[in-house]
Amino acid sequence: MTDQDDPPAPRAPRRAPRRARALLPDLAPWHSSRDFRLLWTAGLVTAFGSFLTLVALPLQIKELTGSAAAVGAIGAVELVPLIVFGLYGGALADAVDRRRLILLTEAGLGLLAAVLLINSLLPDPMLWPLYVVAALTSALTGLQRPAIDAVVARIVPHGQLTAAAALNALRWQLSAIAGPSLAGVVVAYAGLPLAYGLDLLTFAVSGLLALRLTAAPPAHDAEPPSLRAIGEGARYAWRRKELLGTYAVDMAAMFFAFPNAIFPFLADELDAPWALGLMYAAGSVGSVAVSATSGWTARIHRHGRMVVAGAAVWGLAMAAAGWLSDVWLVLLCLAVAGGGDMISGLFRSTLWNQTIPEKLRGRLAGIELLSYATGPQLGQVRTGSMAGCVGVRASVWSGGLACVASVGLLALALPRLMAYDARTDEHARETRETHGETWTAPT
Repeated sequence: MTDQDDPPAPRAPRRAPRRARALLPDLAPWHSSRDFRLLWTAGLVTAFGSFLTLVALPLQIKELTGSAAAVGAIGAVELVPLIVFGLYGGALADAVDRRRLILLTEAGLGLLAAVLLINSLLPDPMLWPLYVVAALTSALTGLQRPAIDAVVARIVPHGQLTAAAALNALRWQLSAIAGPSLAGVVVAYAGLPLAYGLDLLTFAVSGLLALRLTAAPPAHDAEPPSLRAIGEGARYAWRRKELLGTYAVDMAAMFFAFPNAIFPFLADELDAPWALGLMYAAGSVGSVAVSATSGWTARIHRHGRMVVAGAAVWGLAMAAAGWLSDVWLVLLCLAVAGGGDMISGLFRSTLWNQTIPEKLRGRLAGIELLSYATGPQLGQVRTGSMAGCVGVRASVWSGGLACVASVGLLALALPRLMAYDARTDEHARETRETHGETWTAPT
C-alpha cells in the first residue's frame, strides 16, 4: 500500500461540543445503576400523582367549606406528623430493610389515595376524612423519605452522588411544573374522582417498580428504632460541624427568604394578578435550568462553599424581587433564586451522602427532613406577619437581606463548612473506602 492509499489521520476532537456536553446532566448514575433507574422512574410516576392530589385536596375542602382558614388548616395537620414520623422513619430506615420500608409505605399511600377516591364518589363527600388522610399521608411520607434518601448512597457509586442528586432534583422539578398544570386541567374538566383515581394508579405503578429493587438490609449490628437511636444520630450531626452547617444554612435561607405565602399580595402590589401562577412556577423554572445544566457540578469538590454561595444567591435574588417594581424583573429574580436554592441543595445532598456512615444514613436523613419541612413553614409565618407590619415588598426584600447576612455569619461561625474538601475529608475518605473506591480527579 502506498502513502496515498493510507487512510487520513483522525481529526482532533472538537472542544466546543465537549464543553457543551459538560453542561448537560451527568447520566452516569442512570447508566451504572439499575436500582437507581427503578427508583428514579418510580419517583417520577409517584410525583405526578401526588401533585394531582396536592391540587385536588385543597380544592375539595374549599368546595365543601368555602373557608380559606379550613384550607389553610391542611398545613397545620401535616406538619407535626411529618416531623415526628420523619425522625422515627430515619431510625427505622437504619434498622430494617429499606426496600421493604419503601414498599410498605408506598402501599399505605396508595390506600389513602383510594380513601380519597371513595369519599369523592359519595353523594355527599365528608370533610373530616380529608384532614385524616392529609395527616396520615404526611406521616407515611415522613417514614418513607429517609429510607429513599438513605438508599441512594448504597445503589449509586460514591463519585456519582452529585449527579444522582441533580437527576433526582430534575425529576422533582419537572413534576412540580407539569403536575399542577395537568391537575388543573383534570380537575376542571373531569372532576375530583379522576384526579384521585389517577393518583391511585400511579402508586400501583410505582409499587410494581419498587418491587424490582434489590433488597437493602440493615447492618448486622443495627440498633432498633428508639429515642436513643434518634439521639445517637443527633449527637453525630452535632459533632460534624460542616454537616450541622448545611442544616443551619438551609434553615436560615428558608426562614428569612421564603415569601410564597404572600405572593398573592405581591402580585396585587405590582398590578399583575395575572402573574400569580408564574410567581409560584418561577422558582421551579430556575431550579430546572440548574439541574438540566449540572454537568459542571462533578468537578466541584468544596461543597460547603457552594452550599453557602447558593443560599446567598437565593437571598440576594429574593431581596431584588422585593425591591423591583417591574413584574417581569421580579419573575426573573424568582427564577434566579430557584437556581441558587438548587445549587445549594445539590451540594448539601452530595456532602451528606458522601460523608455519612451507612449505619446512620437513615437517621441523618430524618434530621434533614426536619430542617427541610420546618424552614419553609416558619418562613411563611415570618413573611406573613412581617408583611402586616412593614408592608409586602419590604417583608420580601428585608427577608432576602437577612438571609444573606445570616448565611454569612454562619459561614464565619462554622469554618469547617467552608474548609470542607471532598478529596481530603476523612469522613468522605472512609465512605469511599466502604464503597471500595478511590478518589480520582474528574476530567
